[in-house]
This record gives sequence, C-alpha cells and structure tokens, in this order.
Amino acid sequence: MPPNAPIADLRPLAGSERGPAPDAAPAPEPLDPQARVEVTLMLRRAADGAIGAHPADLATVIETLTALGLQILSADARSRLVRLAGPAGLLGQVFGTALTQVSSRSPDGRPVTHRYRTGGLSVPARLDGIVVAVLGLDDRPQARAQFRIAASAAVSVSYTPLQLGEIYRFPAGTDGTGQRIAIIELGGGFAQSELDTYFAGLGISGPSVTAVGVDGAVNRPGQDPQGADGEVLLDIEVAGALAPGAALVVYFAPNTDAGFVDALSAAVHAQPTPAAISISWGQNEDAWTAQARDALDSVFVDAVALGSTVTAAAGDNGSSDGAGDGRDHTDFPASSPNVLACGGTSLNADPATGTVSAETVWNDGAQGGATGGGVSDVFPQPAWQATAGVPTKSGGGRGVPDVAGNADPRTGYQVLVDGSPQVYGGTSAVAPLWAALIARLAQATGRPFGLLSAQLYQGTSAGQAAPGFHDVTSGDNGSYSAGPGWDPCTGLGSPDGTALLALVQGHQMRS
Repeated sequence: MPPNAPIADLRPLAGSERGPAPDAAPAPEPLDPQARVEVTLMLRRAADGAIGAHPADLATVIETLTALGLQILSADARSRLVRLAGPAGLLGQVFGTALTQVSSRSPDGRPVTHRYRTGGLSVPARLDGIVVAVLGLDDRPQARAQFRIAASAAVSVSYTPLQLGEIYRFPAGTDGTGQRIAIIELGGGFAQSELDTYFAGLGISGPSVTAVGVDGAVNRPGQDPQGADGEVLLDIEVAGALAPGAALVVYFAPNTDAGFVDALSAAVHAQPTPAAISISWGQNEDAWTAQARDALDSVFVDAVALGSTVTAAAGDNGSSDGAGDGRDHTDFPASSPNVLACGGTSLNADPATGTVSAETVWNDGAQGGATGGGVSDVFPQPAWQATAGVPTKSGGGRGVPDVAGNADPRTGYQVLVDGSPQVYGGTSAVAPLWAALIARLAQATGRPFGLLSAQLYQGTSAGQAAPGFHDVTSGDNGSYSAGPGWDPCTGLGSPDGTALLALVQGHQMRS
C-alpha cells in the first residue's frame, strides 16, 4: 500500500472513542511512521453465547488485513483474537486514526512515554460488524496495582496468610491439590528462590509456580520493589500459602488494554482450565474505552462458561476510586457482573488464637487508602443481586463488591518482596485470598464454580446477614456506609470458609 494512501471505505468502530491522557504532552522524540506496532483485534462471537468466532469471519479478517500490507502474527478462533503487526503509519490509515508519541501520567501517577491517539477508530468496510475491538494502538498504561505498603509505625497487627486462613476458617483437609490458579500481572516479576525462602519461613512447601509471557512481556524480578514486583509477590505468596497444593500460573503482559485482554484470554483458554483467576489490577470503569471494557468482559463470559471463577480487587481509593472529578466510581474489572468483586476490611484478631475482636470497613483516609465499592455506571444489576439491597441509581447498576477480606495495611499481610520483609495491604491481597479459598472449595466439592456470585447471593435479603460470611456492619468508604447484610463497602462480608463449603455443597445436592 503506498505511503499516506487513504483507504477508500472505512466504517466507524462503536465504542472505540478514546479521551485525552492525563497531562499529555508531545514526547521529545516523535513517533516514527515506520515503527513496528503490534495490535490485538477481537472478533464477534459465532453466535449468541457461543465461545469462539466463526471460521469464515476469521478468514475474512486475515485476507483483508494481509491484502492491506499488515502481518498476521496469530489468529485463534476459540479466543476470537487476532494479533497483527505493521508500521505505525499504515496502521493509522487502516484504522482511521493518527498515532503520535506523548508523555503523560499513568494511573499510578508516574510519568510515562507511549503511543497515543484520541477520538474514535474505524475499520475497513469488509470488517464492519466482524471486528468488535481494536486494542493496543494507544499503549498508555491501562491499570494500576491495588496494593498499599504499610509504614512500620502504623502497623497495629499483621498476619501471615496462614493465620488469615485460620481466622477465616478455610476448610480443613484442603490445600488446593488438583486445582490451578491463574494470576494476571501487568509488570514486575518473581524469583523462585525468594518464594522458596518465604514459604520455608512459613513452615510449608510452596506451590508449583510457572511464569507465562504474553505479548512480549516476561517475568522480570528485582526491577520495581515499590511497584509491580510488590504486586506479583503479594499475589503469589498469599495464594500460594493458602493453597500450597495448587498449581499457580502467572501470566505477565504489558500494562495496556491489549495486554490485559490477551493475558486474561490466555489464562481462560489454557488447559487445564483454572478453578480461579486472580486479578489485582484495575482502573475506574469510566477510564476505559467501551470497546476495551467490553472485550475484557467478554473474556470473563468465556471464563464463566468454562467453569473459572475470576476474583478481582475492588480498588484502594474509596468510593471515588481516585477519579478526582467529584463523582463516585466503581473499579473495573471488579464492576463486571461476571467476576467476584473483592472489597477490603480492617481486621483486628489474635494471630495466635484466631479470635476476632473487630472487623470493620477499611478506610484510612485520603492518603492511607480505603476499599472501593459502590454502584456501576456501566453494568446493569444482575438478577442474582436483585434482593441484596443495592442502592438504586439511574438504570439500576451492579453493586460492588460481592465479598471482602482483610485489606488494611495497618492490619496487613506479612510478605517478602525483593528480599525485604514487608507488611502489605490493599484489595490486591483479597483477590488472591479468595482465589485460594475457591481452589480449596473446588477441591472439596470436586467441581468448578464459574459464576460463584450467583450461588453466594441465593436467598439473600436486604439488611440480613448472608450465610457463610462474617457480616461487616461498621465503617464507610466515603459515600457509602456498611450495615447489616450486603453493603457497597464489604459486600456480603468476609469469608467463613467452612460455612461456605457447607453452603456450596448444599447447592450442589439441590442442583
């Protein structure tokens, strides 16, 4: 295709509109039009509710884009993803946009240089209706890790994951044997030697841990102890200590909308299917393009259909989710009705005996963090949540979170990060805690759960404590307060793992 030649017939791609990045300014070096760029396309489903794309759609996409001079890197009908590459200038022509290079502020506040676009995208007319998302042209960081590091002077009590397993009564006689837990990471890395040291210090043999690279990302430990490394090690150490018999597979991907979708899809469609997929990265749901949010959510739909339960951190910035626009926001992907959204508590218990003296909503103020939670502006309320007492908003949105667990850094988790013992908190820790519990429930029942939320909410009534949970009734996350039964701070509450096992076994017998 000649340089700068327009494509005769392009059609707008619904949901692709992208707003400006925070503090975006031209980068010192402009983007070379010949710079190689890799992009992910998602195709429509072959039929409503089906997993996979129609082979004819896949063939049309490959033929059309190859004829335009783009390189097909991979094409998978089951995941509906096509990975392609080409020069930045050509990709801009094919998808109706102009790509530049800018410096901006990432979701965690750090400066970053990246490719950039604003406005909507288009697709060649032949692909109209077939391609539902074009991801990765703009590779700004999409999500932030949802953890907090405790200042040593602020810690009132801290726990090993094993102590929390006792406090939350994880089912005896289970350790996750025979189950797989997938963990999604958008940066950082781990060293096996460090994991060995950590688990040996707990007096246990750790799980099998495997790293899988996606879209060129790799396990790169020791680079960012205050950032992504902390997230990776927190996730593995919590899930691994609480389900040491499980196989953990850690998927590393670039922190972009394309990387997030590709990593999740790789985990969902892996064999064997994971019992649980833990996600501790997110961003307020209005900071995503609709096409990226819908693409990720459609992979969650696949996960549910295949039997995986996805656990996602509800956010660490209170009811506003750190948006700074004066409005409340829920965090995505926790706001998806196809995941188990995990909120945070402040837990005061005796680590030796497991006796709980108090468990309240985690809220340490604007600087210290607070659990996310509220009502989605994007996703409607699912039928299984209808009797829980979710506050009404225009359209009746999905309530977040579903469940909770210890997240306050002042009552945090004892972990080992890049050789340094630390106490961490944040809803980042709650997602792997619940993933480990789900693996143990799956081991005990001999079956996966898929959309576990639908079971947990069965028979719930507004203002009434749910069976299988410790009801958290005190505290707030900003705009919302806790109370009896489900609330937009801690959901149904923190787990009583033994009671939850009885609950899901009862559902199993009745089904």
